[in-house]
Amino acid sequence: HRSLACRPSELNLRIQRPATRSPPGTPRLPGLEQKHPLHNTASMLLAEDPATLIHHTINNFNITPDKLAVARVHESLSTLQQARDLRVRDAEASLRRLARQLGTLAAQHDELRAAHSPGEHASRIATLDTRKFRTAKAASDAEAEAERLAGRAADLAARLQELDLQGVEGDAAARRRDPVDDEVLLRLKVYRSLGIDIERDERDGEWSRAVVRNDRKGDVHVVNMDKKFSRFFYANYFWQTL
Repeated sequence: HRSLACRPSELNLRIQRPATRSPPGTPRLPGLEQKHPLHNTASMLLAEDPATLIHHTINNFNITPDKLAVARVHESLSTLQQARDLRVRDAEASLRRLARQLGTLAAQHDELRAAHSPGEHASRIATLDTRKFRTAKAASDAEAEAERLAGRAADLAARLQELDLQGVEGDAAARRRDPVDDEVLLRLKVYRSLGIDIERDERDGEWSRAVVRNDRKGDVHVVNMDKKFSRFFYANYFWQTL
């Protein structure tokens, strides 16, 4: 109807003036027919080719923007579906990876629980505590021994300094001593030059201990001399050590 209204020239519409009605009671003249205006218009419309009318109607409908909009909607839906599928695949892969990690950790946890024994753990803790106390006692004893040896080394260093100040012949009192004492001092000096330090027992004054040092090997041997062994035995032992 819109196309028909827009193209009146192609429809060859001839609008006729409607016939006037006679007042009531007026006799109708024979030979004059009164026709309705709509009847005349329909007759003129049907005079045009229907195919031409349909073609003009289709051309007047502009559906190109609608088709483009529908295409864009389909493209957007396809893109969203692809993105959704990608996210679903990533989520499924992450879920499978986490499931594998959970299984591995659960197996390790079960293995550790099966290998753990409360009784064995308590026994091991007790053993380690005993070792700790023994180690602490040994460290304390070693520290005390180190302090004792440090004090003794200081005394020996002071004695050595005193002897160095006296010289080889000693002081005047030493020169006036018995030749036997000089012989003993000479022996001690010889022993010391060889790396042997001999100490007397404070109770009876006998030689009871010897410290043999080997500078080439870096060894130190402490020998407690007993009277049941001869001097020849100790002399051989000292020479073998040197």
